[in-house]
Amino acid sequence: MQQILIDACGWVAIIDSGMNIDSELLRVFGPAQILLLDSVRQELESVNAGRPRSKNLLLSLLEQKSQTIEALTLESSHPDDQLFDLAVELSIPVLTVDVELKRRLYEQGLPILEVTKNQRLELVDSL
Repeated sequence: MQQILIDACGWVAIIDSGMNIDSELLRVFGPAQILLLDSVRQELESVNAGRPRSKNLLLSLLEQKSQTIEALTLESSHPDDQLFDLAVELSIPVLTVDVELKRRLYEQGLPILEVTKNQRLELVDSL
């Protein structure tokens, strides 16, 4: 089963696109498991608090579909740095639309999953 780290902006893009995350992950990877850093969950809670009720980020859905992992052993406290370090350590893809994080992952040769304009998940081939 393919494990995938998820960035806060990646989850926001999934929700805003209206895509079916299960079918898209299955299409791209087959069986997949989303890994959610506690720092990313906290970032999403903060973002969600500032959004209108009609644009709720469905955090309970994310928690049902993911396995929460701790990043206590990682050097940085910033979620993007934690995602990068863990992706390097585990050699797994990160779902993000963050340009800077994608650049760092790409330069490291790590797989990047992003939400495209046509409401699909795609592996990034180039920046």
